[in-house]
Amino acid sequence: MSTTLAETPVTPQVTPPRNALTAGFSRLSNAQKLRLGGGVLAMFILALAAFFMTREPQWRVLYSNLSDKDGGAIVAQLTQMNVQYKHSDSGQSIMVPADRVHDVRLRLASQGLPKGSVAGFELMENNRFGMTQFQERLTFQRGLEGELTRSIQSLSSVEAARVHLALPNQNGFFRAQQKPSASVLLTLHPGRSLDKAQVAGIIHLVASSVPEMNPKAVSVVDEGGNLLSASPDANAQTADVKKLQYTQQIEQLYTRRILDMIEPLVGVGNVKAQVSALVDFSEVESTSEQHRPNQGGEPGTIRSQQIVEDGTAPQAQPAGVPGAVTNQPPETGTAPINGDAAPVGAGQTSETAGKTRRESVTNYEVDKTVRVVRESSGNVKRLTAAVVVNNRTTLDKNGKETSTAIPQEQLDKMAALVRETIGFSQERGDSVNVVNAEFNVVKEEEPEPIAWYQAPDNVALAKDMAMPASLIAIGLLIFMGLVRPMLKLIKAPAPVEKSPEVSQISAIVNDSPERPGLPQPAQEEASTDLMSPEEARMADARRLAIENPMAVANIVKGWVNGEVPA
Repeated sequence: MSTTLAETPVTPQVTPPRNALTAGFSRLSNAQKLRLGGGVLAMFILALAAFFMTREPQWRVLYSNLSDKDGGAIVAQLTQMNVQYKHSDSGQSIMVPADRVHDVRLRLASQGLPKGSVAGFELMENNRFGMTQFQERLTFQRGLEGELTRSIQSLSSVEAARVHLALPNQNGFFRAQQKPSASVLLTLHPGRSLDKAQVAGIIHLVASSVPEMNPKAVSVVDEGGNLLSASPDANAQTADVKKLQYTQQIEQLYTRRILDMIEPLVGVGNVKAQVSALVDFSEVESTSEQHRPNQGGEPGTIRSQQIVEDGTAPQAQPAGVPGAVTNQPPETGTAPINGDAAPVGAGQTSETAGKTRRESVTNYEVDKTVRVVRESSGNVKRLTAAVVVNNRTTLDKNGKETSTAIPQEQLDKMAALVRETIGFSQERGDSVNVVNAEFNVVKEEEPEPIAWYQAPDNVALAKDMAMPASLIAIGLLIFMGLVRPMLKLIKAPAPVEKSPEVSQISAIVNDSPERPGLPQPAQEEASTDLMSPEEARMADARRLAIENPMAVANIVKGWVNGEVPA
C-alpha cells in the first residue's frame, strides 16, 4: 500500500498597497504612539524656544539714575508707544531694544521727559490764580535753587547736589539791608575729588547768579561734612600750601637731575636719590639815605635866601664940591655869595657904616640818596643730597649672578658729579653723600596662570552658550530616547505569518544553528509488514519531517553546504 501526499495549492491573498510609514505607525501599540507623540511635541517646543531666544533683541540703556516719578512717567509713555522695555538688575535703569534707543529718546524729549527730580524755573509756569506775594517769591527761590542744582550736577565729578539760598526780604525802610547767602551740598562720584579751582568756580557760579551776593557768603560742603570753600584763615593756609609745593618742586628738580646724571653709569633702578632743600621765604625790605657833598666842586644850588637889615643911619651932611656929582645917590651895595662882604662905598662914612645891621641867611640844596632794597623770597639757603648706589651685578661662566661693590674712586667721581649737578656751595653749608650698598630686591611672585575654564572671556562665552547648548542636549536626549526607537519600529518590515513548522525551520537558519540528535524512528508494526524497505524508509522520513522538522532542516542545510551530517 503506497501512501502519497497530495499537495494543496495555496492561493496568495492580494492586499492593496499601503504607505510604509502609515503601516508601521499602525503596528505600534498605544503606549508607543504616546511616546512618539510626546517626543515630537517636546522637540517642537524646544525649537520654538530656540527660535524666540535668537529673535530676542539686544537691550541698551535708555535712561539711568531716574527718580521714581520720572521712571513711572517714562514707563507709561513707553507703554503707549508700544515699545518693549525692561528694568535692569538694580532697577535704576530702563532698557529698550538697541535699534530704537535714539528714536525713543527723541520722542520722549519732545514730551519733556525726563523732567528730572530737580524742578527749575518751570515752577513759575504753574502759577495759580490768587497766589500771594510770599508764595510767588518762594516759588522763584525754589526755581533758582533748582537751576543752580542742575548747573552744578553737570560737572563731571559731581553726582548730586543741593543748593539752599537765603534771600532776605529787601525793604527800603531798613538802613542796613541784609545780604543774601547760599549753601551747597555736593555728592561726588566714588573716587572723584574737587580741587581748589573747581570749588572756587562753584562758589562764583552761585554768587554770580544771585544779585548782591558776596562769594564769601557761599559755603560748599561735601557728603562727608567737610568744608570745601575758603575758611577765614584761607589766605594763610593757601600761602603755606604754596610754600610747601614750591619746596617740593625744588627737591624733585634736583632729584631728577641727580638720577639723570648717575643712571647712565650704574643702570636704571640701581640708584636712589633724595634731596632736602631749606628755602627762605622771609621778605626783607631795607631803606638807606645818604648825604654827600657837592660833586666836582660845582657851586651849590640855593634853595632859599633871606636878608634882614636893621638900624637907621643919620642923614649925611653934604660934603664935597657942590655940583651935579654931589647930588647923585650912592650906588647899591653888592655882596658875593662866597667870600667876604664888599667894602663900604666910597660915598659912605665910617660913622654911617657903624650904625647899620645887616643879616643874610642862605639855604643850599644838600645831595641826598634814598635807596629801598627788597630781597626776593624763596631763596635756597641749604641743600642736602643723599645718593645710594647698588652693587654691580656680573655673570660668571655658569650664568650665575654675582654682586660686587663699586670702588671708592668711582664713588668719589659720582659725588663730584652730584655736587656739580646741584650747584654745591660750601658757603651755604651744602652736604652731599654718596653711599654704595646692595639693594634688597624682593622678587615678585608671578601669579599663577589662570586655567582656561577660569578665564573671564571663556566664562562669559560659556554663559552665553549655556542656554543654546542645554536646548540642543535636551533635544538630542528626546530624539534618541523617544523618537528614534519609534522611527525604527515604523521603518521595520512587517512580519510574515507562517505555520509552526515553517517557523521552526526558519528559526534554525542562522550561522550557528542548534543540531539536536535524531531520535530513532519507531517502526509501526502494522505497516512494516506491508511496505517494502524503500517505502518504509520514505514513511520514516516523512514522519521525522513532521515530528522533528528542525532536525530535517538541519540535515538539508548540511547537504547544501556540503557537510557530512552527524
